[in-house]
Amino acid sequence: MAENRASAYGEGVPCWVDAQLPDIEAGKRFYGGLFGWAFRAAHGSSVWALREDEPVAALVPKTDGRMPTVWTVYFATPDAEAVVRRVRAAGGQLVTAPTRIADLGVYALVTDAEGAVFGLWQADGHEGFGRRREPGGFAWAELYTRDTGAANAFYGDLFHEALFGPGAEPDFGRAPVSDVFPAEMPPHFLVHFRVEDCDEALDTVRRLGGRVQAEPFGTSYGRVAVVTDDQGASFALLQR
Repeated sequence: MAENRASAYGEGVPCWVDAQLPDIEAGKRFYGGLFGWAFRAAHGSSVWALREDEPVAALVPKTDGRMPTVWTVYFATPDAEAVVRRVRAAGGQLVTAPTRIADLGVYALVTDAEGAVFGLWQADGHEGFGRRREPGGFAWAELYTRDTGAANAFYGDLFHEALFGPGAEPDFGRAPVSDVFPAEMPPHFLVHFRVEDCDEALDTVRRLGGRVQAEPFGTSYGRVAVVTDDQGASFALLQR
């Protein structure tokens, strides 16, 4: 059952994801084949991915070849500039200053104190996910970090209500980088999409030209495999 989007996104709740890709048409073929997404034009040359005509993600063209090919998670906030100030005060960095996108909202990119990049979304005309926590939609964001205690302190202060407040059901966890990735991998967020059958989805990833980085493993929040698309953007498949 889809959730009402307006009820879901208090400050600190993951509300949107996008992939910065060099080839949007190739991205549409890959993700359409994997998740059954349809697509429609969004702001500029970006496209929204749709499940049952509701937005679940965006594919965004890279404007600079030096930028990473990557999935980014955005956390909701009513005031992006205020959160940026709190991030910087806590030892994080500003990557992209708060920027308005037409009548959709305001976004910013920041890092935590260890350098993991994440986004902020101050909604206007676009609240975020129309569907989530179901097959083909966003289901979880895992922060792989070198110091989980420091991450808990950073995000616990920044997004306390979303993580620890009354009735909180966070779609956000923290784990040591070395649990899944080589020790030299920098701290980063890994976006998880839900699938009905992880093994079947991995077969589809391979058939579409993607690569398996980590075979399925068990976690407290489900069975997970880490993959890359055919352009090199990493993400995870979550069966629960």
